[in-house]
Amino acid sequence: MIVRPRRLRTTPAIRRLVAETRIHPSQLVLPMFVAEGLDAPRPISSLPGIVQHTVDSLVDEVRRSAALGLGGVMLFGVPRPEDKDAVGSVGSAPDGILNRALSAVRDAVGDDIVLMADTCLDEFTDHGHCGVLDERGRVDNDATNDRYVELALSQARAGAHVVGPSGMMDGQVAAIRDGLDAAGFTDTAILAYAAKYASAFYGPFREAVNSSLSGDRRSYQQDPANRREGVREADLDEAEGADMLMVKPAGYYLDVLADVAARSQVPVAAYHVSGEYAMVCAAAERGWLNRDAALAEAVTAILRAGADIVLTYAASELAERANGSN
Repeated sequence: MIVRPRRLRTTPAIRRLVAETRIHPSQLVLPMFVAEGLDAPRPISSLPGIVQHTVDSLVDEVRRSAALGLGGVMLFGVPRPEDKDAVGSVGSAPDGILNRALSAVRDAVGDDIVLMADTCLDEFTDHGHCGVLDERGRVDNDATNDRYVELALSQARAGAHVVGPSGMMDGQVAAIRDGLDAAGFTDTAILAYAAKYASAFYGPFREAVNSSLSGDRRSYQQDPANRREGVREADLDEAEGADMLMVKPAGYYLDVLADVAARSQVPVAAYHVSGEYAMVCAAAERGWLNRDAALAEAVTAILRAGADIVLTYAASELAERANGSN
């Protein structure tokens, strides 16, 4: 007897029926940028279709995201260069761009979509690092955690449902959890960037946030060569009280993602980062591949590897196609 698995591939309807992995809008989170001093949204050249928003255009786009059924949005603030300083003061200022945007969005959409905030200093520091520097120019882990608590509290007050510490400081989750709980924000969740690698695929993001970074972040982000270390970092963040864990980047770290997903007792997210998205867009512009199919395949692979949540710049278009197929 010949075994014929192809029977289950013969028609689109049969393939849909037996698909093991599906993209649903509620699994997707759209990263978004809001910038100080803009009169209109400003395109980001290295991220086709993505812009730096004004507060008003951000509110409109989050409303659209909620209507599409997206699971959430992750907001990044982009201050003016003259507003940056060594400790990222504008990041925790109530009138800083990110906190003003969080308040405006929460007022507009309430609890219709999960509002997430990037809890890091790199957008707000004049040196571009994710933390406070010591007298030798190194990132001071514990002083940075103190600033992260201040950031998280300001974001919770502004209306964030979820704070996302992304700086890869040791003990950052425990510090933020203690700070939030002591201030009465016991319902504010933490999405820990648990396994975040010092990747070459963050280039377009640096443009998106007008990064001031000189040098690299290899002394605190993980070495791309290390797999077990990613699992260890995730275990530590879960033990410290993280409500969700994240692996970043996603597509080039599916082994780490699968390892984390196999052992985690909390939901696992993965970030399909700017460079991964931009590569597909650039190749499609040259006619080398089908943009829609490649983006859908990339996100499907991330879900297949074990992610419960995917942050992707393609979230809206994937949601539109998923809704159209229902």
